[in-house]
Amino acid sequence: MPIAGMLFWIAVGIAALRLQPGTLAMVVLCGSGAIFPLGLLIDRLRGRTMRAGTGGNPVVGLFLQSLGLVALLWPLVILAARAAGSADLIVRGGAVLMGIIWIPYGWAADDPSGLHHAIGRSVLCYGAYIAAPPHWKPTAIAAAVVLAYFYSFLRMRHPAMAAPALHTEKY
Repeated sequence: MPIAGMLFWIAVGIAALRLQPGTLAMVVLCGSGAIFPLGLLIDRLRGRTMRAGTGGNPVVGLFLQSLGLVALLWPLVILAARAAGSADLIVRGGAVLMGIIWIPYGWAADDPSGLHHAIGRSVLCYGAYIAAPPHWKPTAIAAAVVLAYFYSFLRMRHPAMAAPALHTEKY
């Protein structure tokens, strides 16, 4: 999953250089739903599969419920962006919301990098939104997310060291 998320935010950062803010906001809104299936595809290509959440692996159920939490908060981000008249808030809101998924990962894997990622990503995104010039805000936010991914890739425990609940199986 992390590889898919990082690829998505690299694409958002590049798209932000070419697209109008409203169009980019739609890319983030609609494209964020592609991260999970892309992650499943990448895992499958790497010889891994996510075990079903019912019975076999309760962490998968926790992860899926966390995705539901993010989906429930999207309307808040959309309403805030409309009230402020700023499509950039959708980019920032999406960056922060999608970072929430890292908290249950870190807990389940007994790996502090999950919480560090979520907090660092949020702080970097808020900082990018505040500090970047208006036309660079979306690119700066996407760069902040990618930076958080790089940090996490360096700090995450290797899957063999992770908690047993997160192990994936080969077919």
